[in-house]
Amino acid sequence: MATPVRVGTVQPVVPFLVSSTGSQMQVRKRNGSLEPADVNKIVRAVERSCDGLKSVDPIRIASKTIGGLFNGATTKELDLLSIQTAASLIAEEPEYSKLAARLLDGFITKEVANQDIHSFSQSIATGKQHGLVRYLLRNPETREALETPQQFFLRVACGLSRTVQEAIEFYRVISAHDYMPSSPTLFNSGTRHAQMSSCYLLDSPADNLEAIYEKYKDVALLSKFAGGIGLAYHRVRSRGSLIRATNGHSKGIVPWLKTLDSSVAAVNQGGKRKGACCVYLESWHADVAEFLELRENTGDNAQRAYNLNLANWIPDLFMKRAEADEVWSLFDPKVVPHLPDLVGEAFESAYVKAEQEGLFTRQVKARELYARMMKVLAETGNGWMTFKDACNLKSNQTARPANVVHLSNLCTEITEVSSRQETAVCNLGSINLGKHVSEGQFDFEKLARTVRTAVKFLDRVIDINFYPITPAGDSNRKWRPVGLGVMGLQDVFFALRLPFDDSEARQLSKRIQEEIYFHALDTSCALAEEFGAHPAFAETRAAEGILQMDLWGVQPEDASRWEELRNRIRTVGLRNSLLIAIAPTATIASIVGAFECIEPQVSNLFKRETLSGDLGHSRDSRGNPGHLPDRVGNPHALPN
Repeated sequence: MATPVRVGTVQPVVPFLVSSTGSQMQVRKRNGSLEPADVNKIVRAVERSCDGLKSVDPIRIASKTIGGLFNGATTKELDLLSIQTAASLIAEEPEYSKLAARLLDGFITKEVANQDIHSFSQSIATGKQHGLVRYLLRNPETREALETPQQFFLRVACGLSRTVQEAIEFYRVISAHDYMPSSPTLFNSGTRHAQMSSCYLLDSPADNLEAIYEKYKDVALLSKFAGGIGLAYHRVRSRGSLIRATNGHSKGIVPWLKTLDSSVAAVNQGGKRKGACCVYLESWHADVAEFLELRENTGDNAQRAYNLNLANWIPDLFMKRAEADEVWSLFDPKVVPHLPDLVGEAFESAYVKAEQEGLFTRQVKARELYARMMKVLAETGNGWMTFKDACNLKSNQTARPANVVHLSNLCTEITEVSSRQETAVCNLGSINLGKHVSEGQFDFEKLARTVRTAVKFLDRVIDINFYPITPAGDSNRKWRPVGLGVMGLQDVFFALRLPFDDSEARQLSKRIQEEIYFHALDTSCALAEEFGAHPAFAETRAAEGILQMDLWGVQPEDASRWEELRNRIRTVGLRNSLLIAIAPTATIASIVGAFECIEPQVSNLFKRETLSGDLGHSRDSRGNPGHLPDRVGNPHALPN
């Protein structure tokens, strides 16, 4: 009977193994040389990564690795086996994810050092030599990493900085996981094509062949450099509409969206993650029924577009008609081309007039169409409900009637003005709230410091960004929008032992958001004093002294400080037209080991599918994330 192994205890093992032929087993090192397979060396390698992990069994990992030994096996293969073994045990004990992450960190460090890269400067030089600098820098041929995670953070910081002091300031914030820029910034900061913006919002193509394909070209170029796409489709004619140039009839928007679907699948954000596009359609469009079917799991595949996300762009009038169980009219955009550019009362008047003139294609019960939207949303998770009038009436950018929001973005966290001449852009990053809890209290002073640093570097993205298409650069420099979000709200509540729906938790969340908005405005105002307000400031509500809480009728705490800030903004302006956006943070929350954005804990174990493979994630019994490495050593120390 085998002797039981106690967790964390190393049992005596035979140091060297022999092959089936009786010869001593050899392993091949990363430099190509052979050495005897030393079992104790494997055990020690695993044990070094187990510091502080009381619930993991290093012998269990080492034994599985030893079991995979064969004569001529590479140390790289053995390291990967150890990592995979630890990852496979995450569902059993969350601490194994930290072990797997530490082993992976060691694997990357060895891979980098084996290429004679021992410092940050050598990493950058090697990346430049290969004509790239990317997260994580990888050799274009061998796909081996050319930088360690800490060198990666320093590269991101340097790519956004003008001075050494700025680089150190930003490095310390992101390496400590207090704040994290969005994925495109992490992918591309410091690269030859530094496209660091997260989202692009494109107005609908005009209703002609040339305009549609030109818009698809724009989508492909933006997606190539890791931009998430929002695309309105309100202006393209519906099925059955007469095409005078050929005397034929249109097949509607579905064939065009099938073409876009294939393009999105083909251009997968530089191979780093899947291409992503959300198409928005106004609820009066005559093809709305076919649009809602695009993501259904049954039916004709020729009428499906599984690579696209879908969203309804809903005017308030539709909701009024649904509530009253009244008729809703569907129109061909060719007949009512002015409707996409009208909001509120102007839209309602024009819509009712078109109805009275009998211009509609057909009529349906508004409540039945609404029920159909809800059914599609429940069954497919698509067909998101976004509200045209609310988005326009609450936006800082729409003080003038000519400035219209036509859609939201891929993840619906931002709304911006767009047109044929302007492709709206947003630059995102999120504060890790869980890192702002100290000694049983939320640290609002640290939050203020983090906000100031984050807004400064989000604004910096606009100036040094690479813009794949001209309308995006023109819009971004005109409006200078940034989206500062949060993640880890659930981590805060766990640390303070507050139920998610507790009144104290709600009050804390409210104060956190108010402080973020205040300090973001304050920082943007300071940047305006130094560099000037954004060119379109006069076109915004803020120029009239109207801030976001005024649009919602909310009275902030400490009204005097807000009034002082309001007067300062009227005088010097703001550097940025938009400042706050609660983004989903799926990727960067995984990087910092936090719960996503403002979401509650929904599961102790789940899986993420990425181009790099399927990744297991876990939360331990205390709600602590257990899927990424905890930081070992001093997070503020600069890498070599």
